[in-house]
Amino acid sequence: MIDRILTILDKTVETGARRTARTHGRRSFLARAGAAIVGVGLVPILPFDRRASAAGTEADVCAYWRHCALDGNLCSESGGSLTSCPPGSSISAVSWVGTCTNPEDERAYLVSYNDCCGKAQVSNASFCFTSQGERPGYRMGLYNDINWCMANENTGYHCTVSVVVGLAE
Repeated sequence: MIDRILTILDKTVETGARRTARTHGRRSFLARAGAAIVGVGLVPILPFDRRASAAGTEADVCAYWRHCALDGNLCSESGGSLTSCPPGSSISAVSWVGTCTNPEDERAYLVSYNDCCGKAQVSNASFCFTSQGERPGYRMGLYNDINWCMANENTGYHCTVSVVVGLAE
């Protein structure tokens, strides 16, 4: 009984393999395999949306006034400070801006947010998603949901700094 089942299985697999060999040539396999390898190689350079990982994670540190439009890991918890990237990372060539109100003096300030690039993310760093005044994606300088490291040579995102530029007019 078992020999009969194995013989039927063997014939079925052999028939399927021969049919596949007749209908699909080596060139089509190589073309598909090459396209898959190139496609996988392009994935790291695509922009990504960080909103999905931020659902409900706004902590007390994210409530700090200058983080009103921040979307990312805090550099102050990733080896850097509020205004400087950690050692081994570099500041993004492009940034987004926000207008935040300081509760101490009730004045509005222009804050520049820069991603720090080139190192892996710190898993236990606070992730802030405070998109006050965020604009749609076609207003790139005011949109914070993309990887701003894509303009750098090393596109890996690490954390975000918030630099007060001056008073908003």
